[in-house]
Amino acid sequence: MLSLEKQLNLKIKKIFQSFDFDEKFAFTKPSDRPDLSDFQCNGALALAKQIKQNPRDIGQKIADKLALDPDIEFVSVDGPGFINIKLKNTFIAQNMDDISNDEHLGISKVDKPKTIVMDFGGPNVAKALHVGHLRSAVIGESIRRTLSFAGHNVISDVHFGDWGTPMGMILAQIILEDGDLSKVKTYDIDAISAFYKRANILCKEDEEAAQRARLITAELQNGNTEYYNAWQHLRAVSVAAVKENYDELEAHFDLWLGESDAHQMCGQIVKLADEKGISEVDDGATIIRLEQTNKPMPPVILVKSDGGFGYQLTDIATIKMRVDDLKAEEIIYVVDKRQSLHFEQVFKVAEMLEIAPFVQFKHVGFGTVNGKDGKPFKTRDGGVMNLKDLIEMSKEKVRSSMPKPGEVEGYGNAEIEQLVSQVAMAAIKFQDLKNTASSGYIFDLDDFAKFEGKTGPYIQYAIARINSILRKAEQNNDTPSTVLIEDNDERVLALKLASFENVITRAANDKEPSIIADYAYNLAQIFSSFYNTCPIMGASSDALKASRLRLAKLTRDTLEQALYLLGIDAPEKMLKSNN
Repeated sequence: MLSLEKQLNLKIKKIFQSFDFDEKFAFTKPSDRPDLSDFQCNGALALAKQIKQNPRDIGQKIADKLALDPDIEFVSVDGPGFINIKLKNTFIAQNMDDISNDEHLGISKVDKPKTIVMDFGGPNVAKALHVGHLRSAVIGESIRRTLSFAGHNVISDVHFGDWGTPMGMILAQIILEDGDLSKVKTYDIDAISAFYKRANILCKEDEEAAQRARLITAELQNGNTEYYNAWQHLRAVSVAAVKENYDELEAHFDLWLGESDAHQMCGQIVKLADEKGISEVDDGATIIRLEQTNKPMPPVILVKSDGGFGYQLTDIATIKMRVDDLKAEEIIYVVDKRQSLHFEQVFKVAEMLEIAPFVQFKHVGFGTVNGKDGKPFKTRDGGVMNLKDLIEMSKEKVRSSMPKPGEVEGYGNAEIEQLVSQVAMAAIKFQDLKNTASSGYIFDLDDFAKFEGKTGPYIQYAIARINSILRKAEQNNDTPSTVLIEDNDERVLALKLASFENVITRAANDKEPSIIADYAYNLAQIFSSFYNTCPIMGASSDALKASRLRLAKLTRDTLEQALYLLGIDAPEKMLKSNN
């Protein structure tokens, strides 16, 4: 089925064809003045330049023909040639019925689905996920769900940091403290993380220790059996710990590949760069110099002077693997925007090597999570906030506003804790996703765990409220049926529901979840206004009651879908403490 906007565009296109006008200008958009019209077409202004005629005259020609359409309430031409269009209520109502009967909520799949590989997560061995990993996981998962919903074949890869210098640092520290690696398989994630922390401090203070770590890293990468066996345990324990965090965030990864999986390909990339004559040896390191632009562009280090592979080489090799093995047509990286130079270099070298012809690259760079002081969010003692601790803080905040287990029938400890988790994650995720990805935001639990305002719990509460209405209707044997639009608030709600496809399209194209978050919040607000002015169970007729029940159910379904695309669950009921 076609959305209202697409149906209207087809009508405009036929009119353009009748006048032999260029069809690329035959499209509409939601009106800038919704109080005056539903949609507007600005094609007359562009046509005027092309065919050298007065834009207002062109607009009037189009408007006169469009006014004859039985689905159009009125058409006007304003200003230099803006065509304003208002649809008939019957046309909008029919669209609501069509959407209600469609499992995909009237949203068509993309005409040409692509294989898209998404790289988000970016955890490292021996490091607990911290607040910075929150944004990568939450933004990445939302984009993944949105692109999949739009019809693309999306393959997500966590891209585990498991092959760089930190591995050598941990192994060196264990050897320093234990004398050898014989006890390494007895260490859990807490012990491994503690080794890394001590190694990090030592390597910053002692150049000999840092050099020792670099040499062990190079030997590991070159196949040292003892180091490799120890590394396997360190990686397995780290992956298991990280998976717990991602499960809590409901972030899904199809692949759990790491930098180590690209090791063999790294050697092939070094060889290819040499064959193409674009690499050189400088001070013992193999590098690729990049063309200087309006900003400094450092060379890319393929092989370091100690024989270890460079950090950027791993990403370049991974690109080739994703193209060769996964047939990627687009690769999206959801990584801190402070890494933008790194990705510029990587993408440029991939182009120079010709390893990903016709593949689109996109770096979705995100801002930082900040404390109330505007600086990156820290613990009370000034350390980096662990993601696990941040989630528990949110749960504690939500738990304090919930009834105690047993206070509400059917809600024991397990049910309350499930609800606490759903609301806490909604608070965290929506606060993150309502901001544009590139901007940072203030982490303030007091603000975004509220049940009112632009928060995740507010939208969950709106859904629960509609569920309550639908349960009551079911008890009364009232069922949703044919939509009738008689009141302006019904009309406003219906038009908002009809615009969901446009929202999904923009969010998918722009890789911007905040577009969906804004829509969900606005839809919840519009429904609240509708509910206050248009009685549902107390409607003046059974037909009107059935119509409003259908609009309510469609709103509920749309809000649930929007929250799903944001990675947020929608509880059937919401509870609040009376205290």
